[in-house]
Amino acid sequence: MKDILVAVGRAGRSLLRRDIFWHLLWPGLAAMVVWTVIAVMVWTPVTEGLFAWVAGWSFVGTWLSASEAAAAVMLVLIKIAVALLVVPLIYVTAALLVATIALPLMLERIGRTDYADIEQRRGGSNVGSAWNSIVAGGLFVLALLVSLPFWLIPGVGLLASVVLTGWLNQRAFGYDALMLHADRDELARLRNDWRPQMLLLGGGCSLLAYVPFVNLLAPAFAGLAFVHYMLETLRRHRLQHGVTVLDADTALSPRRLP
Repeated sequence: MKDILVAVGRAGRSLLRRDIFWHLLWPGLAAMVVWTVIAVMVWTPVTEGLFAWVAGWSFVGTWLSASEAAAAVMLVLIKIAVALLVVPLIYVTAALLVATIALPLMLERIGRTDYADIEQRRGGSNVGSAWNSIVAGGLFVLALLVSLPFWLIPGVGLLASVVLTGWLNQRAFGYDALMLHADRDELARLRNDWRPQMLLLGGGCSLLAYVPFVNLLAPAFAGLAFVHYMLETLRRHRLQHGVTVLDADTALSPRRLP
């Protein structure tokens, strides 16, 4: 837990850098604009369509038709569920933009300044990052759709969103954080061995998506936190195994750890 908090703190410090801040902001802004426009355009047909769908359930339709109050409550629950649904959709869109465009740029800058002692073995690639992000996004949306009927239960929608977003964070950003510095074996091993900790970090960062204004930075901040967490994990992994590292001052001359 301490390592996670350290990574979050380092991400907060990196937040203040001029060459980093814009890449934290623009993915969230772009995703918010896109989904706000879509939500305004489809709000009425979507909420009415969902209400008609729910009313068609045999065990619910009779209850709704017999009570106007019950129908009103159900409509409110549907509108709340749809409103909550917009948040993870904005997040996943911003996260995909971060993973494929913004994070590789931030990783290069952070790697040069904070982790210059870690040899870059390039076990991943931009193509691998893009494919990993597409698969993660597709699985996220599929799971989100499967969970939709349960969102009518108060609290379930928020819980499902946090859990799924935490999974998305670790799946997408775990690869990107290591792709430049880890070799292929390290990339696979660390993502597997540290999956519980990555899920915890991803879930914690996903809560930021529900904080007004902060949510604009949430996906990119999560990616940045994963960069710090996974590169520090990689550094320790190599130190423990006596692997050749680079001199932290020059980042040029290799040396052998005793």
